This record gives sequence, C-alpha cells and structure tokens, in this order.
Amino acid sequence: MSLQRWVFCNKDGNNEDMSWKRYFLRRSHLEKKMGEGKTGGYTCKSFRGHTGRVTALAYLNGNSDSDSPDLWSSSSVCSASTDGTVKAWKVQNGELQWSTPASENPITDMVVNPELKLVVTADSTGVISTWDGPSGNLLTSFSTGFLHCKLLVFSIDGHTHISVGGHLGSVRNSLGTNVPKISTVMVCDSFRVTTLLISPDKKFLTAGTKENNDLCAKVMYTESLHAESEDEGPLCQTLPVGGCQAAVFIPTQPSRLAIIHTGPSRNSILTVFDITLRKSKYKTEIIVNQVKSFSLTQSSSSQLLLKAKDSHCIVLAAAHQLFVYSLSGELLQSFSDHTMPISAMWVDSFRVVTASRDLSMRVLTWKKHRDGGQTLEGRYHLLGGSHSMSRGFTDVVCDYSSIVGSVEGTDGADVLKAYCFNF
Repeated sequence: MSLQRWVFCNKDGNNEDMSWKRYFLRRSHLEKKMGEGKTGGYTCKSFRGHTGRVTALAYLNGNSDSDSPDLWSSSSVCSASTDGTVKAWKVQNGELQWSTPASENPITDMVVNPELKLVVTADSTGVISTWDGPSGNLLTSFSTGFLHCKLLVFSIDGHTHISVGGHLGSVRNSLGTNVPKISTVMVCDSFRVTTLLISPDKKFLTAGTKENNDLCAKVMYTESLHAESEDEGPLCQTLPVGGCQAAVFIPTQPSRLAIIHTGPSRNSILTVFDITLRKSKYKTEIIVNQVKSFSLTQSSSSQLLLKAKDSHCIVLAAAHQLFVYSLSGELLQSFSDHTMPISAMWVDSFRVVTASRDLSMRVLTWKKHRDGGQTLEGRYHLLGGSHSMSRGFTDVVCDYSSIVGSVEGTDGADVLKAYCFNF
C-alpha cells in the first residue's frame, strides 16, 4: 500500500532503521496529525530576535520541496530582515542556529538553495551576498548597483547560477558565486522586475513586471546566459501577452508556464504556454506555444498569488478568497475562509496553506478520488496571536513536519510563528 501511495517509499528492507514499513508508519502518523490540526497534535513557538520587518523566509533544509523527505532529521528556517541580518532557526526547538552581522542597509530579498547549502541576500543598495548555509559564514559579496533586487538561484551540473532582477528593468546573470561571467538582459525598461522564475527542467528563465500592463514578460534560454563568445548574446523571446501580474511554472512539466496578464478590456486573463527550443543548422530559437487562455472572472483583485500543484490544476489567491482552476479554465473550487486579504500561500502535493492579514493561516489538504480526480478540503485554522500586537501574517513556508509564518509586529519588530507537528 505504501508503494502505491508514495512511490519513493521503496526503502532498503535490509536496513532496519530506514525500512519502508517504518517510513510508512511514521509518515502516515505525521500526515494524520497535520491533516487534523487537533490541540496536542502540534506545538506553537514564537521566534523573536529581529528588530525590523521580515522581508523573506525560506527553509534552509527540511525537504520543503521534496517528495521523499527525510523524516529523521530536524528542520532549519532562515529569515531576512530590514534590520540588516539573516537568522537561521532550528524549527523544532526555536534555537537560534546562527545570525549574520547586522548591516547598515536593510535586506530586501533572500533565497535559499538547499542543494547547494547556500543562502543569497540582496540589500537596499544592490549588494548581493552569499552565505554558507550550515554556518552562516560570508562567502562572497558584490554590488549590482540596483536599488531593488529580485533574486533567483539555481544549479545546473553542479554550477551555481545567480540571476538578479533590478529596479530599472534589467536582469543580471552570473555563473558562480565569484561572478566570473556576467550577462545582462533588458526585460521591462524603467520598471522593477517583480517576477523571476526558472523552469523545472532549468532550461528557461522567465522575467517580467506587474508595474506596467503594457510590457511583456520575457523568456531566456539559460545556457545562452553565459555564452563563451561575446558576439553570442543571451537567447530571448518575448511572450505575446502584456503584463505579468503573477506567473508560475507547472512543476510536473518540463517548461509549461502559466501567467496572469491583462486582456483587451483590462480584465485579468490566465494563459498557459509551452516553451521549447528549436535548433536548426543555422539558427536556434525559443518557441512559445499557447496551450490555453481563459478569463478570471471570479477574481478581480489587483493582488494575485499563483501556485501550481501539478499538470491538472492551479491555485489562485485573490483578496481574501482562494480558487482552484483546471488548466483548461474550469473553476473547480473556491474558498472564503479569511476575513482579510491573503498575503502569502504555500502549495505542495499534500496541502495548501494560506496566510492572511486577519492573523490566521488556513490549512487545506488534497484528497484523491478513485476516478483520478482530486479536491481540496478545508481542515483548520492556525492563529497567530493578538491584533493588539500584530498586523497579520506576511509570509508562510512549509516542510514535511512544520509550518512557519512571519507576523508583522505593531512595534516594527516582526516575529516568526512555528507550528511543529508531533511524530
């Protein structure tokens, strides 16, 4: 039964500690706790230490994006703040693992690559710093000159790639943390890059802005971003739609992109594209094929969050509501569990978690049906404290055994709330 439910449970039966049976029982128990959310089934801890706003949140480890998590290791989460520090916390006990020295400049963005054990930050002056994940030691630092930075870090064949979107519309790409090679692509002249994504097959990078609905997002071929010859510039293709309110790559497809943009009547439209590379003897080009396009009539909010579970459905948060759409445009489900706007959302193969300004998080889980379909079922709320001390949740991340959210404090010092589910 475990092999049917989790194909990754094919553990070595000769290893008593890591047998598939023990794994199955442990994960079944954990998912039951996380699905129910009953009192006593989890603990809630507050992590205090930042003196400013938390601007980014990510797991340092903990298999947050893995289908086969290691249920025997503890989790760590990183938080970046306007107080100029990055802190790593042990989720299960709240212990501060490490903290970077306080910088004079606020940290505006942070990304973590668990595979590389690397933390990358950007401050308000455009300085990009890389930190060793286990120790928090500074590895490298360089300046981009950007006043606003959108970060993306990924690895291909063991090589680190860092892309930085700037406040004037360009994306700067470097190979390696020491920046030996650099290329720059103009995406949205004079406007901030607000979207920066890498496809699951790591062949294509997508960048765009939500600040101007007339500017089209661009797709870049990652291999061309670091061409050996200076005459060979990055290979790019402009998407045939204006604006980029939100976008996501479908995780179960090599390079299928869903993007919300503005239609002729200034309404929100979701279009799905398949992105491929076509090579001939004399030419290489990016091909963008439209798969489906439909109007989002139920969601009129200007603040949209878009996530994808698989090739069957996508999840959209608009204002205080949550919508589940098929990729063919059918509205499958809608939820109105919050009284204030949803500020952040997490989607994985087990659940959806929405964090709201109403100082609550709603946990929903996926249910598979015999006919192959699936539905989302609301389970429970997690509360974040008192409105007299807080202004609501601003971010949320999850892994196999915990949920961590950042709460905006009324005194300017944000707090992390960690909900750990008992094994």
